[in-house]
Amino acid sequence: MTDSYIYVITALLPLSAFMLVVQVNPYHALIIQGILGAVASLVFAVLGAADVALTQALMGTLLAITLYAIAVRSSLVMRLGVLEDGAIKTDDEGYFGELVDDLRTIFGKHYLRLELVPYTDKQALHRALMEKEIHGTCARRQNQDQLVQESENQPYHTQIRVRRLYEIMQAELSSPATILTYINAPDSGEEH
Repeated sequence: MTDSYIYVITALLPLSAFMLVVQVNPYHALIIQGILGAVASLVFAVLGAADVALTQALMGTLLAITLYAIAVRSSLVMRLGVLEDGAIKTDDEGYFGELVDDLRTIFGKHYLRLELVPYTDKQALHRALMEKEIHGTCARRQNQDQLVQESENQPYHTQIRVRRLYEIMQAELSSPATILTYINAPDSGEEH
């Protein structure tokens, strides 16, 4: 029974594969994918297939993990368009900062990061939303036809064009600083 360690190493393969399949956090899945590749390389090396072990280590583990990390990092972003005028910078009550903090907390729970994209005017902001450059917009509300007291309580209007992001925000956003609406952009389909 001198080769019993082979059975132990081989048993790690399906265990790590199962852990990879049930993982919900994409960053943890990347780490487990690396462990799975390393275990597979070790099994191939122990069984005498050094060329396959080297290929698995280089291509199946290092290169794949690097490419997956780049893909995961670039795809898990919620791009929120904002106006770069002085309205946000001169937010005396801190409503915008509080709103951004709340959004970062909410999206962090779903492994997304919030990226603020500045635009020069409302037309450019709306055009970017309709052309799918951004997932949503957040701008100061217009005071026309609104009570002064109402606009003080909710000074911002946030529009989201991706239904799932809207549902997440609608369920979890506790900040009273914004009115949240869903915008159905042309040909938006099911985006994630």
